[in-house]
Amino acid sequence: MTSLSADIAMNLDLACHLNVLVADAEPASLDRALPELAAAGIRRVVLPPLDAGATDAPALRRIFERFGITPITIAGQGPGADVASADAEERAAGAQALRRMVRLTADLGGDQMNGVPYGPFGPAGAPVAPERFDQAARLVGAVADEAGDHGIVMTFEVLNRYETAAINTAAQAMRFVEASGSEHLRIHLDTFHMAVEEADLSAAIRHALPRLAYLELGQSGRGPLSTGAVDIPQIVRQALDDGYRGRIGIEAFSRSVLAEPVADMLAIWRSPFDDGAALVGDALRVIRSGWAASTAGRREIRLARGAMV
Repeated sequence: MTSLSADIAMNLDLACHLNVLVADAEPASLDRALPELAAAGIRRVVLPPLDAGATDAPALRRIFERFGITPITIAGQGPGADVASADAEERAAGAQALRRMVRLTADLGGDQMNGVPYGPFGPAGAPVAPERFDQAARLVGAVADEAGDHGIVMTFEVLNRYETAAINTAAQAMRFVEASGSEHLRIHLDTFHMAVEEADLSAAIRHALPRLAYLELGQSGRGPLSTGAVDIPQIVRQALDDGYRGRIGIEAFSRSVLAEPVADMLAIWRSPFDDGAALVGDALRVIRSGWAASTAGRREIRLARGAMV
């Protein structure tokens, strides 16, 4: 990559998970993390799961607005509130939990809600029955349509087999979207999970492209994007060449940054990094390498060279 290409704006819609930098979304933590993201040119931050009933949304919104950064929330399900449950009351409670997160997202000034809305996080011990898959899809799709009415894009993340039995591949994700009946529901792919489940990561991205709204870049070891088994520059280059124009996220987790219960839940037993700001800088260099090799990136570099002649 030339020094010239390093000076050219990539024009990519980039986001970063807050837990790369700090352990929680408390105001003091946001005051530490958001300036780092703003200085790096990142204008969106993925928040850890929030309690919709206990979050001071106006106060957090003022912080996001002060730094010019838009939040992306995470929605989930849990005991007693599960859209994939066999119990009708639990399904209804699960749908209501998702609706509460839609309202919180709007109150925070966000325009995207990520997460695992189709069932509880964690190993299930058995495959998900087709009728549970379909009923979850319909309920999630209905919430996605309501979110769309509020200008919020609702996505669902495809996880690996150790974190869910419901949706592990891009092909399953597309089936879930089809079963939802929603024109608004979108897919969130994460290269960390894809490296476990997909035979060909770029082919999987291509398959999900019609409904893909969030491509998250995570390494096999959960650390810096320049290390690990996933060829992130190639993933970025091919996704852009295949026509992906959605948001791109940066995610990494370290035990030295996370709160201990969260690290335990995510099975983060090591500390592959200690400096979140340095990890963001590394990630931007890796993403830029992929962008510069893409057709769009090469075109921008040629145009910039021509303008300097």
